[in-house]
Amino acid sequence: MAQIVLTNAYISVNSVILSDRANSVTLNYEIDSVESTTFGSSGHVFVGGLQNNSCEVAFMQDFAAANVEATVYPLVGTTTTVIVKPNGATTSSTNPSYTLTGTFLAAHTPVAASVGELAMTTLSFTGGTLVKSTTP
Repeated sequence: MAQIVLTNAYISVNSVILSDRANSVTLNYEIDSVESTTFGSSGHVFVGGLQNNSCEVAFMQDFAAANVEATVYPLVGTTTTVIVKPNGATTSSTNPSYTLTGTFLAAHTPVAASVGELAMTTLSFTGGTLVKSTTP
């Protein structure tokens, strides 16, 4: 099995490609475990519940039009769509596309850095529905 090193990840937020402004991405796919244990069971029993997804992206802050700040600031307190691929190339079985629809952005820190440091903003998107695609 081949290993990959993320060097060209694709990240789109609200239909704006921001891959060239990010240096870290973590996409979590989770299904809630809902207990369905009944009387007479000898152990806990669970069934899958709702999706409980999240995505965290670290962006290098950019205040120019159609970049990080212009895209992110109006999204705080709303839901949006985030798309992540391991590579910016065409979607395929070896480069799946993950689309997180209806994900909520609760907060944004527009300015964060010390003297001489790169201004960064790390966004945490929560909730929504995740769909994986391997076809372009």
